[in-house]
This record gives sequence, C-alpha cells and structure tokens, in this order.
Amino acid sequence: MPETSTAKILTTESGAPVADNQNSAQAGIGGPVLIQDQQLIEKLARFNRERIPERVVHARGSGAYGYFEVTDDVTPYTRANFLNTVGKRTEVFLRFSTVAGNLGAGDAVRDPRGFALKFYTEEGNYDLVGNNTPVFFIKDPIKFPDFIHSQKRDPFTGVQEADNVWDYWSYSPESLHQITWLFGDRGIPASYRHMNGYGSHTYQWVAADGAAYWVKYHFKTNQGVRSLDAGQAAELVGQDADSHQRDLHQAIERGIFPSWTVHVQLMPVAEAADYRFNPFDLTKVWPHADYPLHKIGRLVLNRNPDNVFAEVEQAAFSPNNFVPGIGPSPDKMLQGRLFAYADAHRYRLGVNHTQLAVNAPRATTAQNYGRDGLGAANTAGRAKNYEPNSYDGPRQTDQALAAPTAVHGWTGTHAALAHAKDDDFFQAGELYRLMSDGEKERLIANLAGSIGSVGRDDVVERVLPFFHAADADYGRRLQAAVEAIRNADEA
Repeated sequence: MPETSTAKILTTESGAPVADNQNSAQAGIGGPVLIQDQQLIEKLARFNRERIPERVVHARGSGAYGYFEVTDDVTPYTRANFLNTVGKRTEVFLRFSTVAGNLGAGDAVRDPRGFALKFYTEEGNYDLVGNNTPVFFIKDPIKFPDFIHSQKRDPFTGVQEADNVWDYWSYSPESLHQITWLFGDRGIPASYRHMNGYGSHTYQWVAADGAAYWVKYHFKTNQGVRSLDAGQAAELVGQDADSHQRDLHQAIERGIFPSWTVHVQLMPVAEAADYRFNPFDLTKVWPHADYPLHKIGRLVLNRNPDNVFAEVEQAAFSPNNFVPGIGPSPDKMLQGRLFAYADAHRYRLGVNHTQLAVNAPRATTAQNYGRDGLGAANTAGRAKNYEPNSYDGPRQTDQALAAPTAVHGWTGTHAALAHAKDDDFFQAGELYRLMSDGEKERLIANLAGSIGSVGRDDVVERVLPFFHAADADYGRRLQAAVEAIRNADEA
C-alpha cells in the first residue's frame, strides 16, 4: 500500500507498529505458523471474545440516541432536575427488544417489546425499563424464572413448545390480561416506530414540598400505531428477519426521526390504600377515567449508534438507577427487578459495566469508592478507597432521593392485600369489550391457533375457563374456535 505522511499506523493493542497484517509468520515458506506472531494470536484471541453472552431475555434488540424535551410544567409533582423547566432537553438512549427470542431471532414475531430508556441527567443516569404493553404476565418476581423458562426453548426439543407456554399460563390466571394484549391486534408491531411504550410499573414522584405521588409513564407514538396480522408477520419474517432493526436504522439515517408524546398518570400516595384494586399490581392498568393522562414532554430519536455491538448490546438498564425526586413503589415485580437487572449486567458485562461509554453518566461525573475488578477504567489513582475519610473524598448528601414508604406487619411470604376489584379476569374482560368486532375476530383466531396446537387436553381444559370468567362472549367464541381446530386435527 502506498504510504503518505498523513497515513495512520496500524498497531497492536499495546501500541507497537504492525509490519504485516496480511500474512502470518511461518517457519519458512510453506512451513507451520508460529505462535510467536503477536498480531495473529492477538487478533484470533480477541475475535473469540468479541461477542458477550446474550441477554437471557430481551436478547434481540435495536437502539438509538435522542433527547427528551419537557413540554409541560410538572414541578408541582416532582423535584427531578431534568424535569424542572419547560423546554429543557436531556440526552437519552432507547433500546427496543423482543422478549423470548434469541439474539438472531426474527423481529416481526408475536411477543412483547421491551422499551428501555436511559436519561443522561445532570444528577446521574435515570433508567426507565418498560414494555410496549402497560401490563405484564405475572405480579411476583419469584415466578419470573419459571415463566421465562416456559416461554423459551424446551431443554429436550430445543424449540419453543406451545404445550409449555399454555401449561404455565393454565396455572397462572393473572396472565390473562397480558395474554389478551399479546394475541390482540397490537401483538405484532409493524415497526418499533409504530408502537407505544409504557413504564408498566408504578413509580414514585416526590415534589420539592415533600408531596408524594405514585406515577405511571405512557409514551404515545407520533407515527401512529401500526401492527401486523399473523399472515403479514410470517411473510415479513421470511423476507427480512431484521425488519424492525432495518426500519429504525434507515429512518434515522434518512432524517425521519421517530418521536413519542410522553404522558403520566398521577395518584396521590394516600389514595392507594383504598383504591378498588391493588395499584401496584403489574397485571392491571389504572383506568384513565380515574387517573387521566397528563402530558409532560416528547421523546425524539435522532442518532444511530456508531457500533451496535459496543452500544446496543452493551447498554445496561437498571430500574434501580433513580435520581432525586423519583423512586420505587411497593410493586413486587419492580422490587425484584431492582436487583435482578443490575445483577444480570454484572454477569454479562462485568462489575465495571457502568464505566462503558453507553452506560456512563454524560451530564455529570460518577464519584464513588468503587475500585478495581475486571475491566476497571476508573482506578482513581492514589485517592482513598474508603468513606468517610479526611482526604476530601466524595461524601453523602443526607438528602433522600424519594419519600419514605410506611410498612407494618410480620415478615413472611404474603399474598397481596385484597382490594375490592382484585381478580385476575375483570380487566381482561374490559379490554375485550373495548375491541371492535374485527379486533375480536382476529384475537380469537390468534388465540385459537396457539391453544389449538397444544398436545395435552388437560392443559386446554384448564385454561379455557379463564376466558369464560373474563367475558362470556370471549369464552364462548374461543372455546368453539379451539374445538373446531382440535376436532379437525383428529379427523
């Protein structure tokens, strides 16, 4: 290659110049390759290690950078700094994903979509981990590993089994609300740009005067909700397994920046105890008639990552990353995720994953006494690694991020305190009754196709009564459709 005075010099990872990057060192012409060839060994060793383990859930993902802009005053409800001024912008990173599929799975599949958002605020990173549905399948984190195992590849057959999926759901009637979402028209988004996002969990906002509110987040797509039916999705997956990744990347590259209008629902803390159902139950929504949406801002994605592997795959979202004015709620699933998400990243990426560029604070600097470990970039030099100290090290603020929550009673494994409307079927029935005739027909067809493929009669007999309990018409039509499929298969 011709050399110029401005040409960059290729080096090894230790900085030494590389003389030949095309030919391995050999013991004579045609002889065996030498292990002393540093460039060869270094390249092969790095290549073997350049892909980290995929996520157990949400493995298949896409992401982009952008900003959140405050459009409406919310200072009466939270003292979070990044929300304190109309017009204020905060840089964000958003990762979309499917839940059950592996890293190389297709995008256009019937599956919830992850909607994980990192705000790079001046008070530290705030992570909001949600989905494209406002509810989830279960309400207690101790059930999460079993639920995911039932949805992913069977250890014997190596593929997802309808028998496992519905066998688990047949013992978990609380899943019915999310099942109705998943098998309805919004179960397969046409693209990541054409779906809503939700914080799903209940969180806490605390105002400067100490007033506390329970809050739910809603991200309404400004592109309009568009979805695929089962036939369209199957055709698209066959043509382009990367359809959603390609659509998001190409839209942003063309300057078509997707956006969402951001709303919240706010419940004064004192109202939670007497609400007609448990407001911290992840399988339920708060009806808008009770707690209307308040617009707070807009979310815009305007920059693609430079390196998908370094940024999208190494992006680590932890719902325990709060900022002053925002905190957790007694939502049991959220409480479990406060530990599980951060721990998953410590396993996949190492204890120093927060120092990676995509995860590190951008509007402030992390200052703490975390030291050493694999991949440590912030060694802090000669600074002391304990606190308190008399060497001018960082100190605590003595100001809580969120408001305290009153607790009482005995330790133990307790079921949630029952509220007047705490059943597993009512809201699934409400969702069904909101659907048009066409939406109901497609929901029934999608469910019947899945349940009809289950091999065991007892699983089918156990799950069908859930739909009858939600709505008589729902149950009757689904049972007839499932029986028609199973009778045809036996004929």
